[in-house]
Amino acid sequence: MPMRTSYRRLLLALSAVGSLLPGAGLPVPGSVSEPARSAAVVDPAALHRTWSWPLTPRPSVLAPYVAPRSTYGAGHRGIDVAAAQGQEVLSVDAGVVTHVGVVAGRGTVSVTHASGLRSTYEPVRGSADTGSTVVAGQVIGTVVGRTHCGSVCLHLGARRGEGYTDPRPLLGGGPVILLPLEAGS
Repeated sequence: MPMRTSYRRLLLALSAVGSLLPGAGLPVPGSVSEPARSAAVVDPAALHRTWSWPLTPRPSVLAPYVAPRSTYGAGHRGIDVAAAQGQEVLSVDAGVVTHVGVVAGRGTVSVTHASGLRSTYEPVRGSADTGSTVVAGQVIGTVVGRTHCGSVCLHLGARRGEGYTDPRPLLGGGPVILLPLEAGS
């Protein structure tokens, strides 16, 4: 139980720090300053294929998003994509860098977007500064270390307020697959 409380306090502290950034102009989801579900906060389903991939060339997905059944329940709160040590990590969309640091022993970078979503990348050595504005595709760090996938990979998470969402539908640029026409069509 104490670990859960400490982790929650850390998340609340990170949200509070992000909400105090001068000139950020974007609400930090879950912070005191966030308007109660204002029109600026967009449903993730409306953002289908609006994010760019965080690595180039487009990586393969090693582990999919698995929604947890409860706040602290088992699940995979993001996707893992194949990466190489030292590979540049790119912001998936324009926004404000709201966290650069270490969480649970791994380097992390978080960017809060105008849509109200927050993207998080790990394990990453951040090269952007907290409070800086970034554009889609801008380098925000490099992949360093390992995660739970057993090899080098990048974990990409997407969060709206206190809840996680599957980042995969937000990512564009998937392959086009042409299917044959049915006979007689």
